[in-house]
Amino acid sequence: MGDIAIRVEEIGKLYRIGKREKYKTLRDTLASAFTAPFRNAGKLLRGEWADPGESDPTIWALKDISFEVQRGEVIGVIGGNGAGKSTLLKILSRITEPTTGFAEIHGQVASLLEVGTGFHPELTGRENIFLNGAILGMKRAEIERKFDEIVAFSEVERFIDTTVKHYSSGMYLRLAFAVAAHLEPEILIVDEVLAVGDAAFQRKCLGKMGDVAKEGRTVFFVSHNMAAISSLCTRALLLDSGRLKVSDTPQSVIEEYLSKTRKDAGVPLSERKDRKGGGKVRFTNASVLNNRGEVVESVVSGQDISISLAYEIPSSEKIDNAIVQIKFAGGLGQQLFACLSRTSSRESIELVPGARLYCNIPRLPLAPGLYTYSIWCKVAGRLEDLVSEAGMLSVSEGDYFGTGIFPARTVGDFLVAHTWSTR
Repeated sequence: MGDIAIRVEEIGKLYRIGKREKYKTLRDTLASAFTAPFRNAGKLLRGEWADPGESDPTIWALKDISFEVQRGEVIGVIGGNGAGKSTLLKILSRITEPTTGFAEIHGQVASLLEVGTGFHPELTGRENIFLNGAILGMKRAEIERKFDEIVAFSEVERFIDTTVKHYSSGMYLRLAFAVAAHLEPEILIVDEVLAVGDAAFQRKCLGKMGDVAKEGRTVFFVSHNMAAISSLCTRALLLDSGRLKVSDTPQSVIEEYLSKTRKDAGVPLSERKDRKGGGKVRFTNASVLNNRGEVVESVVSGQDISISLAYEIPSSEKIDNAIVQIKFAGGLGQQLFACLSRTSSRESIELVPGARLYCNIPRLPLAPGLYTYSIWCKVAGRLEDLVSEAGMLSVSEGDYFGTGIFPARTVGDFLVAHTWSTR
């Protein structure tokens, strides 16, 4: 047991749909325990006694999850939307309790989950650094020794004495990660919040997690960045629909995940159950068209293409304030680029029942390879439909540069028009 940092045994987490879980403070718990007999007696006298959750629909976010993590291991957690990744990290961070099973944590834990957790909004950045250090059991002198390093890493020196409620999400993330990584916890738990930061900061964070791992501490993190999982992790876990499917080497787990992703992309949109959103708009079909408007399985680098989207509107009424995005990902699941209607046109899209929506991409700049794309639609700022890996895009070699020389598959994901000259 001395070499085990985390032990998870038959963990399950049940949620009641439509009910938000409240994370209670000690004061809430004591007050609830004191007043419960009086509330229950009142319900009994009024004839209202019943379990209010019995008729509520439920969903298992996690089910029968078991694994062990050795000290010094770097574990990457992979899975699609709704797989249970964030729920697992909240249980390990003691933010929420499992419905079944248990988790043993051996060592001090620092966690960086959703942006907005971990700091007190009314305290300054400086005060939150010392508060977090105290929670980890560090003495003030130890925190002071690390203080300058934390502030330098976060790049928020000018605002360190400003209350964090006035921070942007990027500033908050920088400081939160710096605190979590530099206060020398024995176990560092990180969710996919790094997606909020810019590319340079993401590289900086990944480098720091690598340093933490080299120091023999345990790192447990969720990421959609397969390259990071492959380079940093000693082992990976694949979650699917709340269950642990695979625990193996990073490469083996990545291959399993990508295989499932491609399989999902082949399922007709109208049959996909793993979608999110309110449902005012629902995508029912996605297809790739070549420059002649024909539905094709494969396109050529440099060719004009379109993504055709069929949709249904349950209300049968026209929607005139929609925003739609198609995001493309590479062979390792890495995000490449997005076509967002709001950035290519200042006006919202009008969606008419019975019509189709087309996203036109001139001179497709992708190198030969197999890609996937995800789609979402928002109406008046609210997400109405999101389908990850909604379709696949197979790209073949083409004369992108018009020279008769076809770029090799080893050039990377993108082809960029350019010229050479001497002066």
